[in-house]
Amino acid sequence: MSPRQHIDVRTIRDDGFPEWIRAMNTGFLRPPSVSEAEIADRRTYLVPERTVGAFDGERCVGTFRSFEQEITAVGGAAVRADAITNVTVTSTHRRRRILTRMMTRELAAAEERGDVVATLIAAEYPIYGRYGFGAATTTAEWTIDVPRAGLDPRLAGPDDGGRVDLVDGDDVRKAGPELYERFRRAQPGAVDRGERWWRIATGALVLDRVPSTDPFHAVYRGAGGEVEGLLSYTVDDRWGDAKQPLQTAKVTDLIAVTPAAERALWRYVCSIDWVTRVRTGRRAPDDLLPHLLPDPRAAAITSQADWLWVRILDVVAALEARTYGAAGALVLEVTDGQGRAGGRYRLDASPEGAGCVRTAAPAELTLGVGELAELWLGGESAVRLVALGRAREERAGAALMADALLRTSRRPWCPDIF
Repeated sequence: MSPRQHIDVRTIRDDGFPEWIRAMNTGFLRPPSVSEAEIADRRTYLVPERTVGAFDGERCVGTFRSFEQEITAVGGAAVRADAITNVTVTSTHRRRRILTRMMTRELAAAEERGDVVATLIAAEYPIYGRYGFGAATTTAEWTIDVPRAGLDPRLAGPDDGGRVDLVDGDDVRKAGPELYERFRRAQPGAVDRGERWWRIATGALVLDRVPSTDPFHAVYRGAGGEVEGLLSYTVDDRWGDAKQPLQTAKVTDLIAVTPAAERALWRYVCSIDWVTRVRTGRRAPDDLLPHLLPDPRAAAITSQADWLWVRILDVVAALEARTYGAAGALVLEVTDGQGRAGGRYRLDASPEGAGCVRTAAPAELTLGVGELAELWLGGESAVRLVALGRAREERAGAALMADALLRTSRRPWCPDIF
């Protein structure tokens, strides 16, 4: 075990990618061997100045990477985000502040770039709260017992003049990006998707390190012929002993810009011949799905957990970027153990817009920067945070005012992993 001061944290030079990839694979318990194909692929999108490694001599023992991202705030504004991913510390080098050094370096760079927030998907819950991140969205997955759902497959088609069509990957790469842009502009917590995402999702780019099955794709077109929804799914090949089909369809993506499209695509996937179970993939915690079924109990929750974590870097910019459902003012005391976004802020909000400034006025609600991130996207309740001991009212009724201003009618949702 080398002394802590001998660990060198630095950006990766081009010839250091193989060792960095090996360390990253090791950290995620993947086979540590690195193929030439993986090296070549990762070089196409890794940004050297945003790819950091911790080195004990010549051996990489920690990895960290970031990239540009946009996240949708309440109301549809695209907010600049510093997306953090590929974070590992080799198990032989824990408790040496390696992650703290890499994270501190990155958040300082993000502030310098003018990023409003940082984002990540946390593999483990306890890690990132100490760096000011809060679990701003959650995700749920259901497994549908199709025979119990009560749907009549003879009536599976849309009844509103629209239609569902099967399409191929080329069609998805043409129509999908524009459809997704429409979707994410209306979905708080959604993040942007690049060309690489669509190539992988449609099988145009196959990665040797990721098991891949060519998915099926279906689109919903409204009565006017415009694509309003997209569904991608795979199906296994399972049969019972008496030759009964027992196939499971696994939804890998379902996005819709109208409720009609969402309803039609769920009905479609639940009516496919031989499919007796549908796994929904990651959905919003208040998804319409269970109650689209005649028997909602046929959809059992398979998993439900935190998903997108957000770290606010610029409180003023973050609060002014979103919209508000009511008019009111609130003075927030924001605590930040990292010393980045702490301070006292006055928020003046209305449905027409908002202003936020630092103030010396008495605080009405005190909370951490991570808790503010959870409120920012509209999914958490300030009243609930006070009850949990994670926020404190300095004025009676301040938490209710915060909920009136910040909470949204539907929960924020990030459908993607990065």
